[in-house]
Amino acid sequence: MNMNWRSKDIWIEFLRGSRKTSNFFWSFILFLGSLGFLVVGTSSYLDKNLISVFPSQEILFFSPRNRNVFLRDCRSIHEFLLVVHNFLDVGNGYDQFNRKKGIVCIFRWGFPGLNRRIFLRFLMKDIQSIRIEDKEGFYSRRVLYMEIRGQGSIPLTRTDENFLTPREIEQKAVELAYFLCVPIEVF
Repeated sequence: MNMNWRSKDIWIEFLRGSRKTSNFFWSFILFLGSLGFLVVGTSSYLDKNLISVFPSQEILFFSPRNRNVFLRDCRSIHEFLLVVHNFLDVGNGYDQFNRKKGIVCIFRWGFPGLNRRIFLRFLMKDIQSIRIEDKEGFYSRRVLYMEIRGQGSIPLTRTDENFLTPREIEQKAVELAYFLCVPIEVF
C-alpha cells in the first residue's frame, strides 16, 4: 500500500516495490511446478515410481523426459529470478516534492549493477504537466506521468498498479497537479 506524507510545502509518497504477497505466491507455485517436473523426469530416468500417481512405465524416457527436464529448468530459472526480484524489492522508493526549495526528488531501487540506485532530481519549474495515460481493453492500465522539460515523461505509478480505478488515478493526478501548480493532460 502506498503511503503519503504531506505538509503545506512538502509531499512525500513512499512507493511499494516488488515485495508483494502475489509475487511470493507465484514464486511458490512455480517452485512446486518445477519440483513436479524434476520428480517426473527422475522417475522416468530411474524407471521407478517416485510418485504413486504417475507410474514410471507410462512416462516415455526420451522425448517427453527431455521436454520435462527443459520445462523444469526454465521454471526453476524463472522462479529463481522472481525470488531475487522480490528479495531486492525492485521498484521500492519514494517521490518527494518540495515547494519551499522548488526541488523534486525521485528515488527507486533497481537491479544490482551501476544503476541499482535510481535517483532523479530536478527543479519544479521544469515540470510541464501531470499526464494520465488510460488504456482500456484486455490489458487495461492506468499510469500517472510527470512531463519534464528536456527530460520527457517520468512514471509516478507502477504499470502493474491496475487496482487503481479511473477515479482514484484522477484524484491523485488532481491533487498532485494542484500541489505543483501545473496542468493535467489525459491520453
